Amino acid sequence: MYYPITRPRRLRSSANMRRLVREHHLRVDDLIYPLFVTAGRDVKKPVQSMPGVYNISLDLLLPEVEKAVQQDIPGILLFGLPETKDAIGSGAYDDNGIIQNAVRAVKDKYPELLVVTDVCLCEYTDHGHCGLIRDGQVLNDASLELLARTALSHAQSGADMVAPSDMMDGRVQAIREALDEHGYAGTPVMSYSVKYSSAFYGPFREAAGSAPQFGDRKTYQMDPPNVREALREAEQDIAEGADIIIVKPAMAYMDIIAAVRENCDLPVAAYNVSGEYAMIKAAAQMGWIDEQKVTMEMLTGLKRAGADIIITYHAVDAARWLQET
Repeated sequence: MYYPITRPRRLRSSANMRRLVREHHLRVDDLIYPLFVTAGRDVKKPVQSMPGVYNISLDLLLPEVEKAVQQDIPGILLFGLPETKDAIGSGAYDDNGIIQNAVRAVKDKYPELLVVTDVCLCEYTDHGHCGLIRDGQVLNDASLELLARTALSHAQSGADMVAPSDMMDGRVQAIREALDEHGYAGTPVMSYSVKYSSAFYGPFREAAGSAPQFGDRKTYQMDPPNVREALREAEQDIAEGADIIIVKPAMAYMDIIAAVRENCDLPVAAYNVSGEYAMIKAAAQMGWIDEQKVTMEMLTGLKRAGADIIITYHAVDAARWLQET
């Protein structure tokens, strides 16, 4: 039936009516808060392109983690900025590396907080690529051992979950085997399975100091027009032992989130990346948008698209706004 018998506005007539029939809900439980840990002491360096985000030294990290704990955010995702870099990214799998020490410090203070670690080489290599280099080419198979060593080192330091972001073929299997062989069969792998070669990563590369020194990442990150490839990548990672599938970026890839959700029965995480965050912050600073309303609408859209988990730099603010409503 149609108007005048059917009147959809009846179910929009008041705030409580809208609450009663609301179809999708964003919750604090959905959020993971990314943090950048840097070498040195007494460092809290603003990331210019990401207002409110900092490179934080280990001695100042815990107060920033406390913000997530106070808002009851279930987990954080740690990225490391080492003091020195080399061609083989040795800082990534150093047992006394920046991430390893950060994990130990956070778990000692907040043992119940879920600590997830980014597993990649790009922040640790002097060339800025996510794998080893030979003759100007990024090597796939030769990089797997180092990625597995990195993940294992993180788990041995106390990480609750590891998140490989490198996009080398076969890295989930290599990591899963390394974890299982060394007694970490219970450590989940949250894989950046569907990671596009995107222009939205620009501010992150400033934050993480991980811009490639030559070329680009298009030979290992995905081509943005592709959908079926995303499903193949997710399927392969599931077969290799992934426990959670990440789609990255998020806002321009809601169709991909929905497609992965439709074709996958694992939890799906959306990474609301640095460029997406920066655009909202910049527009809000200019007074062009209402930051809170736009942020919450965008994050709810990711839930509606099918994301079970949202990794976002807005996490602390979003959690506070959720608890205020």
